[in-house]
Amino acid sequence: MRTTLTLDDDVATLLSKEVRKTGEPFKQVVNRYLRLGLTASKQPARKPFKVTPINLGLPRDFDKVEELLEYLEGPEHR
Repeated sequence: MRTTLTLDDDVATLLSKEVRKTGEPFKQVVNRYLRLGLTASKQPARKPFKVTPINLGLPRDFDKVEELLEYLEGPEHR
């Protein structure tokens, strides 16, 4: 399919550098990068990061960081 495409200057510069680097025709480079971009958006997202909490064996719940620091380091933790 033949079409006219207006490229931003920075994109045209990047494509021209790739053409010089690979020696491939401009059309082939444009098609390759369009394919990469279009298929990348269809790939499934990464598996979500999961944090598994562990019990630290603290005797009670601490609502404030200050209370926890005092428990762990003593009243003179500052």
